[in-house]
Amino acid sequence: MKRHPVFKVLKVMTVVTVFIAIFSFVLMKLWNWLMPGLFGLHLITYWQAIGILILSKIIFGGFRGRPGPPWHWRQRMMERWEQMTPEERERFRQGMESHWGPFGPTEPRK
Repeated sequence: MKRHPVFKVLKVMTVVTVFIAIFSFVLMKLWNWLMPGLFGLHLITYWQAIGILILSKIIFGGFRGRPGPPWHWRQRMMERWEQMTPEERERFRQGMESHWGPFGPTEPRK
Protein backbone atom coordinates (compact mmCIF):
# COMPACT_ATOMS: atom_id res chain seq x y z
CA MET A 1 0.00 0.00 0.00
CA LYS A 2 1.43 3.33 -1.10
CA ARG A 3 1.20 6.22 1.35
CA HIS A 4 -0.03 9.62 0.38
CA PRO A 5 2.70 12.31 0.10
CA VAL A 6 0.91 14.38 2.73
CA PHE A 7 1.74 11.74 5.35
CA LYS A 8 5.41 11.95 4.43
CA VAL A 9 5.36 15.76 4.76
CA LEU A 10 3.58 15.52 8.12
CA LYS A 11 6.10 12.96 9.34
CA VAL A 12 9.04 15.19 8.33
CA MET A 13 7.42 18.24 9.95
CA THR A 14 6.83 16.28 13.15
CA VAL A 15 10.41 15.03 13.31
CA VAL A 16 11.78 18.55 12.67
CA THR A 17 9.50 20.05 15.33
CA VAL A 18 10.52 17.43 17.91
CA PHE A 19 14.20 17.95 17.04
CA ILE A 20 13.91 21.73 17.47
CA ALA A 21 12.02 21.29 20.74
CA ILE A 22 14.61 18.92 22.20
CA PHE A 23 17.57 20.93 20.92
CA SER A 24 16.11 24.16 22.32
CA PHE A 25 15.54 22.53 25.70
CA VAL A 26 19.13 21.24 25.80
CA LEU A 27 20.44 24.66 24.74
CA MET A 28 18.39 26.36 27.48
CA LYS A 29 19.66 23.94 30.15
CA LEU A 30 23.29 24.28 29.06
CA TRP A 31 23.05 28.07 28.92
CA ASN A 32 21.42 28.30 32.34
CA TRP A 33 23.99 25.93 33.80
CA LEU A 34 27.13 27.52 32.32
CA MET A 35 26.65 31.16 31.36
CA PRO A 36 25.53 32.71 34.66
CA GLY A 37 28.43 31.13 36.53
CA LEU A 38 31.08 31.75 33.89
CA PHE A 39 30.14 35.15 32.51
CA GLY A 40 27.49 36.52 34.89
CA LEU A 41 24.76 36.40 32.22
CA HIS A 42 21.05 36.05 32.95
CA LEU A 43 19.06 32.85 32.77
CA ILE A 44 17.06 32.33 29.56
CA THR A 45 13.62 30.89 28.90
CA TYR A 46 12.72 28.11 26.49
CA TRP A 47 11.48 30.62 23.91
CA GLN A 48 14.67 32.64 24.18
CA ALA A 49 16.62 29.42 23.49
CA ILE A 50 14.58 28.95 20.30
CA GLY A 51 15.40 32.57 19.40
CA ILE A 52 19.11 31.89 19.92
CA LEU A 53 18.86 28.89 17.61
CA ILE A 54 17.17 30.94 14.90
CA LEU A 55 19.65 33.80 15.31
CA SER A 56 22.64 31.46 15.10
CA LYS A 57 21.15 29.86 11.97
CA ILE A 58 20.79 33.28 10.35
CA ILE A 59 24.29 34.42 11.33
CA PHE A 60 26.27 31.23 10.78
CA GLY A 61 24.21 29.11 8.40
CA GLY A 62 21.79 31.23 6.46
CA PHE A 63 18.62 29.78 5.00
CA ARG A 64 19.89 28.71 1.61
CA GLY A 65 20.37 25.08 0.73
CA ARG A 66 23.74 23.67 -0.07
CA PRO A 67 24.49 23.83 -3.79
CA GLY A 68 25.04 20.42 -5.29
CA PRO A 69 26.10 17.25 -3.56
CA PRO A 70 28.39 17.41 -0.53
CA TRP A 71 31.30 16.10 -2.62
CA HIS A 72 31.17 18.91 -5.24
CA TRP A 73 34.79 19.76 -4.46
CA ARG A 74 35.87 16.36 -5.73
CA GLN A 75 34.49 17.02 -9.20
CA ARG A 76 36.26 20.39 -9.33
CA MET A 77 39.52 18.80 -8.22
CA MET A 78 39.20 16.08 -10.89
CA GLU A 79 38.64 18.76 -13.55
CA ARG A 80 41.72 20.64 -12.38
CA TRP A 81 43.76 17.42 -12.30
CA GLU A 82 42.79 16.64 -15.89
CA GLN A 83 43.95 20.08 -17.02
CA MET A 84 47.38 19.79 -15.33
CA THR A 85 50.48 18.88 -17.24
CA PRO A 86 52.42 15.81 -16.01
CA GLU A 87 55.01 18.16 -14.47
CA GLU A 88 52.31 20.10 -12.60
CA ARG A 89 50.78 16.85 -11.37
CA GLU A 90 54.11 15.63 -10.05
CA ARG A 91 54.80 18.98 -8.37
CA PHE A 92 51.32 18.87 -6.78
CA ARG A 93 51.87 15.26 -5.63
CA GLN A 94 55.22 16.16 -4.06
CA GLY A 95 53.69 19.13 -2.27
CA MET A 96 50.90 16.95 -0.88
CA GLU A 97 53.33 14.21 0.18
CA SER A 98 55.59 16.70 1.93
CA HIS A 99 52.61 17.95 3.92
CA TRP A 100 50.45 14.81 4.38
CA GLY A 101 52.76 11.86 3.63
CA PRO A 102 52.65 9.40 0.72
CA PHE A 103 49.34 8.62 -0.95
CA GLY A 104 48.02 6.88 -4.06
CA PRO A 105 50.00 5.23 -6.84
CA THR A 106 53.13 7.11 -7.86
CA GLU A 107 53.52 5.43 -11.24
CA PRO A 108 51.08 5.83 -14.11
CA ARG A 109 48.71 2.87 -14.46
CA LYS A 110 49.05 0.69 -17.55
